[in-house]
Amino acid sequence: MTERPSGSAADYLAAERTFLAWIRTGLALMGFGFVVARFGLFLEAMLSAKPDLPLRPVGISLGFGTALIVLGIVVTIWSAWDHIRLVRELKRGGSGFARASSLALAVAAALTALGIAIAIYLVSVPQPGHTRLENPHEKTPQEKTLQEKAMNTENGIVTIPCHQTVDRTVERLEEILHSTGVKVFALIDHSGEAEKAGMQMRPTKVLIFGNPKAGTPLMIASPGIAIDLPLRILVAEDAEGKVWISYNDPYWLQARHGLPADLVRNIAVIETLARRAAE
Repeated sequence: MTERPSGSAADYLAAERTFLAWIRTGLALMGFGFVVARFGLFLEAMLSAKPDLPLRPVGISLGFGTALIVLGIVVTIWSAWDHIRLVRELKRGGSGFARASSLALAVAAALTALGIAIAIYLVSVPQPGHTRLENPHEKTPQEKTLQEKAMNTENGIVTIPCHQTVDRTVERLEEILHSTGVKVFALIDHSGEAEKAGMQMRPTKVLIFGNPKAGTPLMIASPGIAIDLPLRILVAEDAEGKVWISYNDPYWLQARHGLPADLVRNIAVIETLARRAAE
């Protein structure tokens, strides 16, 4: 029996080029799958930053991305096995091209199925309505909720308990302000003035303080807030001897004067200051 000649160098090189092309295909599928899967995380980050953004559910992208990665792995393994089979067949004298590529057909079928699944998903998910141009001064629903909560407080005043005496709490406030470079404009001793007028009053003091670098942008944006600046903190003792710290809620001030959201942090520091002094 005559032994068939093995394939020529051109046949082996063609087989190798085909094998490398399938490897590139597998890598492309895995890379694209990774991008699709991570794109869902990117959209989730956008949703957390802007809760009112009309984005669709993003969890499905992980499934589609994983499917593409798995398909890329299968293509790479299958192409390696097919290349080994083809080389063996060429050594036996066969052509190796007597039938259609089962790998190509399988990849085409898998991508078709995946494409149909994505198309069905996109059609089934309701389309978002027309997106309005974002108004930089328009409040997000989260900001509106905070503002509504603040407006519902009694005159927008926040009151927290304090574990020190009035005098010690005021001293503590002054120490914190001086250490942070904030200027103390005045200390009003209401109870002391009442005593000078011949009347009795529980210890009550108001500390007025501020920083022009923080307050000036607020007054430029909304001149009316000058009536509530500089910031102030009330430290007072009630009839039962308990000491309380009170201050204007920053979000109440924002709602009252229509302050831009990015400037609220200039006055929100009062919350941290009050809680540190109350310790």
